[in-house]
Amino acid sequence: MATIRELRSRIKSIQSTKKITKAQELIATSRITKAQGRVAAARPYAKEITRVVTTLANASTSLDSPLLVERETRRRAAVLVVTSDSGQCGGYNSNVLKETEELLSLLRSEGKEPVVYVMGRKGFGYYTFRDRPVAANWSGFSQQPKFSDSAEAVRHLVDSFLAGSGERVPLPGAHGEQADIEGVDELHVVYTRFVSMLTQKPVVRRMAPIDVEFEVEQLKMGDDILEDDANAVVGPEVEFEPEAKELLDALLPKYVASRIFAALLESSASEHAARRTAMKAATDNATELEKTLSRQANAARQAQITQEISEIVGGVEALAN
Repeated sequence: MATIRELRSRIKSIQSTKKITKAQELIATSRITKAQGRVAAARPYAKEITRVVTTLANASTSLDSPLLVERETRRRAAVLVVTSDSGQCGGYNSNVLKETEELLSLLRSEGKEPVVYVMGRKGFGYYTFRDRPVAANWSGFSQQPKFSDSAEAVRHLVDSFLAGSGERVPLPGAHGEQADIEGVDELHVVYTRFVSMLTQKPVVRRMAPIDVEFEVEQLKMGDDILEDDANAVVGPEVEFEPEAKELLDALLPKYVASRIFAALLESSASEHAARRTAMKAATDNATELEKTLSRQANAARQAQITQEISEIVGGVEALAN
């Protein structure tokens, strides 16, 4: 059995750890609301630019934009993995990395060469520790991302996709040096979607080529004239200046940028929620362990006192005899 001094030393250590985990829990709790607000604030822009891109795609007679057209041969696929810069967030990083591994296996089974890009120090450390190549990485903004933080990554990924496999494009390499990197034919992103305070789900999205939902005007034809139909869906007639194709080419990179930034915001909110849950569990465990060790220390102290009293009584009786 541990001595009283050892038990008290362990209790003091646990109390120090408990202060850290409690502080981390409070910090994460205070940031979740702001992160949720940023996610909600970004949704109207994402919804509107999606609507505009869909309208332009429907208006354009020939969809020959590289971001919209499926390529006949798809040899390389870029995979952007969004992780955190710091730990203490439970299974947040392991879940998204597990989802990434499944995607990489799927791409290899389809005969495509996956090219990994990473956001966050934890993801970069995961691949470098296993000596696996990373085309480029960005970090330092996982908890409070800004649109400017994702701009370099978006430019890198879009330029690489527009170049296509078999072509070389001058872009910053994995460690910031300038290098000629071969292009890709697909662009995927793996991030964590914020569902609730207790649920965060890792998801995979294909950013390019973009899947556009075409709107079809539905009219009920009568004998001589067009008749009204309550279920008809008729879009407004829109005139574009400049041409729809020119606008579409300009908006598609912005659309990809908004999707990637939305993924960063979702991941940020998920990271704070996961850290709060993990730190709360750690604090509760520390409290229970502190109580258990305190009972053991009290029992040991009481046994020591009882033994000392017995020795004193025995000594008194010996002197009396």
